Amino acid sequence: MKRVSLKDIAKELGVSTATVSLVLNGKNEKGRVSKKMSQKILDKAAELNYVPNTLAKGLKMGKSRTIGLIVADVSNLFFGTLALHIQVFAEQKGYSVIIGNTNEQLKAMENAINSLYGRQVEGLIITPTEKSQHLLIKLINNKIPFVLVDRSFPELAVNSVLINNYEISYQSTEQLIQKGCKRIGLVTYKQDHYHINERRRGYEDALKQAGIYDPDIMEEVRYDFLENDTRKVIGNLISQKEKIDGVFFTTNSISINGVKGLIKNHINIQEDIQIMCFDENDAFYILPYSVPFIKQPIKEMAKNAVELLIDQLEMKSEGTKQVVVNAELVLSRNSI
Repeated sequence: MKRVSLKDIAKELGVSTATVSLVLNGKNEKGRVSKKMSQKILDKAAELNYVPNTLAKGLKMGKSRTIGLIVADVSNLFFGTLALHIQVFAEQKGYSVIIGNTNEQLKAMENAINSLYGRQVEGLIITPTEKSQHLLIKLINNKIPFVLVDRSFPELAVNSVLINNYEISYQSTEQLIQKGCKRIGLVTYKQDHYHINERRRGYEDALKQAGIYDPDIMEEVRYDFLENDTRKVIGNLISQKEKIDGVFFTTNSISINGVKGLIKNHINIQEDIQIMCFDENDAFYILPYSVPFIKQPIKEMAKNAVELLIDQLEMKSEGTKQVVVNAELVLSRNSI
């Protein structure tokens, strides 16, 4: 369908494009166009389903009022929810959002950055892939505004929004210990991401503090082979000579696959093995028992990310800022 332009409306009414523009852009304060003609223009615009080209308008002013969002996996419940909240908060501030997806691939992140800037976005909110520091340094050198969300690189002084990964992981492991667990396994990604490393460090420190640390029951899975790898590592954990009695899953995608793996192996979860999961999942509510999980403040993360980026775009702040928001440990359905 052909997009209706100001020129189309002007032609229909036999007036100039400038006259139509004055009315539809709300610049007829001095009454240069009569009330009768103004109403005709508004009615004709509605009849023709005219939609303002905000991108073209923004570019004339040197601004597109559009931001780019790059996430690791939009099909993942965490990132899908994050994207939804970012879009809502951005629209409240008068910005539209274009989303790019990387599937944890470095090249895909580079392509997404190039594609979004080809579409004239003003800035970026990014969940970066592993080993993407050079792409971020390039953005810094080119003075392109951006904010990292969920992940960061400590060596880079950039705006970021994170959760308290170490502290909440320590508390979650401590909770399993308090429930009597002495052999607590770990299932985490085989990635060199700061947030993943911090979750692992929190788990390890809690076990070391309790004197029950055992590196032989720490397993890693690959993002591209998550389902198969999780099935294998669950098999490894439950076949230990000295039985495990707890498992800490470090992401929501690992959690749901880990729970499925335990159920398929006829493990009585929360009786034979206590578990702790990252992120809430609707699937947990159809199980006959409560699944403890770490609830990330996704809405708050999105709000902070949008505000940090817009502050850069509108030059309301100088320097860089790292915002850390606290995740919540949810132990039962009744505590939600």
